[in-house]
Amino acid sequence: MKHADRTPIADLPAPTSATSLSTAVRVRVRYCECDPMNVAHHAAFIPWLELARTELLRTSGVSYAHLEAAGVFLVVVRLDCRYKLPARYDDVLEIRVRVSRATRVKIEHEYDIFRISGEVNPATLAGGTATDLLMSATTTLGCVDAHAKIRELPAWLASIDPASHS
Repeated sequence: MKHADRTPIADLPAPTSATSLSTAVRVRVRYCECDPMNVAHHAAFIPWLELARTELLRTSGVSYAHLEAAGVFLVVVRLDCRYKLPARYDDVLEIRVRVSRATRVKIEHEYDIFRISGEVNPATLAGGTATDLLMSATTTLGCVDAHAKIRELPAWLASIDPASHS
């Protein structure tokens, strides 16, 4: 099937490895993300969610850039955040993301952001233990084309079924 100005479904990027339903990434809170009291601004959390979400996609062997090049854009249509504790300058955080639902045209994710305590390798951010839950969030991403018209997700994304991986 080919739509005007849309990539044929058969030509859409496909995963090169098993599609993962969850991942975790770590970041260090930067000075520019904080207020004068060294507390991370609430808006700093949103890019951390995006980072985790795009890294989750990358685990399949497909980057968001691949999807965009094929005319597939995932736009945030809903975001719900629950802040519990502050993040502070130089904290190491772990952002956990999981796919909670997928349909023909949207993907829903759930997130938890934890502070990492203990010995952490400064170069890799490995080590330490996730302790304090700082924030939980959910997003809904809708699939659109380059003209912001709703389009179907690539079949491999639309067919993700978190219930079958329980």
